[in-house]
Amino acid sequence: MAVLIVLLIGVLTLAVWFVHQNFTYWKRRGIPHDAPKIPYGNTSELMKTMQLSDIFKRTYFKYKNKTDGPFVGFYFFFKKMVVVTDIDFAKTVLIREFDKFHDRGIFHNERDDPLTANLVNIEGQKWKTLRQKLTPTFTSGKMKTMFPTILEVGDDLVRVLDQKASASKDSLEITDVLARFTADVIGTCAFGLDCHSLSDPKAEFVQMGTAAINERRYGKSLDMFLFGAPRLAAKLRMKQSVQKVEDFYMNIIKDTVNYRVKNNVKRNDFMDMLIEMKSKYDNGDKQNGLTFNEIAAQAFIFFLAGFETSSTTMGFALYELACNQDVQDKLRNEIDSVLKKHNGKFDYDSMREMTYMEKVINETMRKRPVVGHLIRIATQRYEHSNPKYYIEEGTGVLVPTRAIHHDPEFYPEPEKFIPERFDEDQVQQRPACTFLPFGDGPRNCIGLRFGLMQVFVGMALLIHNFKFELHPTKTVVPLEYKTDNILMSSKDGIHLKVSRVGK
Repeated sequence: MAVLIVLLIGVLTLAVWFVHQNFTYWKRRGIPHDAPKIPYGNTSELMKTMQLSDIFKRTYFKYKNKTDGPFVGFYFFFKKMVVVTDIDFAKTVLIREFDKFHDRGIFHNERDDPLTANLVNIEGQKWKTLRQKLTPTFTSGKMKTMFPTILEVGDDLVRVLDQKASASKDSLEITDVLARFTADVIGTCAFGLDCHSLSDPKAEFVQMGTAAINERRYGKSLDMFLFGAPRLAAKLRMKQSVQKVEDFYMNIIKDTVNYRVKNNVKRNDFMDMLIEMKSKYDNGDKQNGLTFNEIAAQAFIFFLAGFETSSTTMGFALYELACNQDVQDKLRNEIDSVLKKHNGKFDYDSMREMTYMEKVINETMRKRPVVGHLIRIATQRYEHSNPKYYIEEGTGVLVPTRAIHHDPEFYPEPEKFIPERFDEDQVQQRPACTFLPFGDGPRNCIGLRFGLMQVFVGMALLIHNFKFELHPTKTVVPLEYKTDNILMSSKDGIHLKVSRVGK
């Protein structure tokens, strides 16, 4: 018994020492930081009263220009991180010294959880090799071949919204139908499926997409373990994917690949390109090919990354246009004039002529970036000109996207919606890395062209055909965000009055 008591005291002493050492790390180094609360660190309000991007935004503005270094210390639960407070240092992390910050430190387990071994999560040389293989699939030429497919889904969007607007005398909640639009777009381009999510709100494809984003395999504590110790979690053979989601997407991809190969089906979409890479691998060209599990992971992340981000951006844009009718009118005039010039034909080339649309979308992503922060991990020690501000290998580095987007030094009156901020002369005056909805540098979003294209198509068709206005009682002004979601999204949906143009 005495031995057990001594062992217990020893274990407790070691645990207390570890916690103390961990949560005094920045204090011992003399790096400015907020005092942590055990075990939450600096995130005690997370999932309760504050959205994650708001926590980073608060830290950014509290310390910006008030320290002698380019970052401040931060504790994400037990994980030691830095929050970037200097825009030039953001460029260092994302671009200049990318070789020291090329990984995200996100959980992935290729053996037991194949869908997590995707381009967003994987690290090091494996990421670099996969990025090189996939880059040709996202050229403007490839986007052009997918445009007609997206346009067909866009026509369905107009039809469905027209039915809903006619049936409703009051207001419409628009985020649901927009999510079903992007699910149908990516479902057909990434999986070759006619998902019918727009016509069937209970379509399994969109339900599984929602489950993939919102449901968790484990409880919150183990979720934090996956985040805080991703490599150890993988060694312990833990999984992140919800089993029903993994089964659903693996079966869909398997059936799609087998059907297309057997029947020699070509659709000029993302899945065609992945199948081509699988064929190379099967024929012995492992350098340029991909395994089945690898193409499944890429198809899955292509859906996941574009499903909610694009639909949420569209919802935010329509909300801003409802709040700013003069901007909506100006945008509609541009769309109508471009379509008239092309005899009513909406194609890839006419889309590229809608320059004001691009500014509206950019300003939406500036004001309300769906991904409110970027995360990197120091893969080797970083030395700063101020020797106190070194970063040890394994330390997390957070670039607070939303805070930068709302910094009046770069965007005067940041809470106002002003698309003209993206006039060429204004863009040129701003420093690099002040606009980061898709990240920057070698690890920026590989699918940004596709994401923008589906938002462009959806927005152009909607504004051409409908007018969006605030509802006097149901539209929440100002917009509130969910606090329990890592991505930024509206708390109770977006309710707007929708009417046919000309009616």
